[in-house]
Amino acid sequence: MTAKIISGTETAKAIREELKTEIAELKEKHNVVPGLVTILVGEDPASQSYVSAKNKTAHALGIHSEQVTLAADSSEQELLNLIDKYNNDEKIHGILVQLPLPKHINEAKVLYAINPDKDVDGFHPVNVGKMVLGEQCYLPCTPHGILELLTRSGVNTSGAEVVVIGRSNIVGKPISNLMLQKRDAGNATVTICHTRTRDMAAHTRRADIIIAAVGVPKMVTADMVKDGVVIIDVGVNRIGKTADGKAILAGDVDFDAVKEKAAAITPVPGGVGPMTITMLMKNTVQAARLAAGLI
Repeated sequence: MTAKIISGTETAKAIREELKTEIAELKEKHNVVPGLVTILVGEDPASQSYVSAKNKTAHALGIHSEQVTLAADSSEQELLNLIDKYNNDEKIHGILVQLPLPKHINEAKVLYAINPDKDVDGFHPVNVGKMVLGEQCYLPCTPHGILELLTRSGVNTSGAEVVVIGRSNIVGKPISNLMLQKRDAGNATVTICHTRTRDMAAHTRRADIIIAAVGVPKMVTADMVKDGVVIIDVGVNRIGKTADGKAILAGDVDFDAVKEKAAAITPVPGGVGPMTITMLMKNTVQAARLAAGLI
């Protein structure tokens, strides 16, 4: 058996087409233009690349997009003042501060300063709390993308044994909570594993669905999974370079070996990655609807 490939590239493309239509209707029927600002502190090349991709996607969808770059030695107060400015800017519905921040800036203080109604990353405690309670909120982008991949690829999660490997606030904890809930791509029995779990394979061999988000390349091997498992691989690990200097990427799952046992699997790259920016755009449109009283 060779696994069906769950393509995040194709799924993200389909969702973006849906968003284009929704944004056009918001403009035509309600005179609402979703607005997003991305704030970058410093000149980290990876962060610059991420911010550029977010702005390019926003522009392509018809979202009003602004990008602000502060010097790496900017003070915490300068950043907080900028956030306050956009909290009060009616043209801006979503505020994203690109992480990581320089060490002299308190990351939690910055994230908490964002108006929860404009927190399209879903990191503010208000939105995290609402998510845990199953209330209307902005879902964190990567877990939201995982839910869409499972739903749109026809994976039945109701009653399934799900093992999440990883306990980060960005992926592991939120996706575990979401899959417990009474919702599409939910109603699952969830086990959380991490790098200190004893005999992880005893858990993963029982799983119908494995979500790997631990940041260890090829950690999940073929002998750790059962036939017919569904694999969502969140890991993006650089394991070398090609002759022309391009990064060689690997997921947290040994793709080549595990795909021979799995029913379905996400590739790296081209799996969960493309979904994250797309869900950011979806949250921005949701924020614009909220501000306009359309939710």
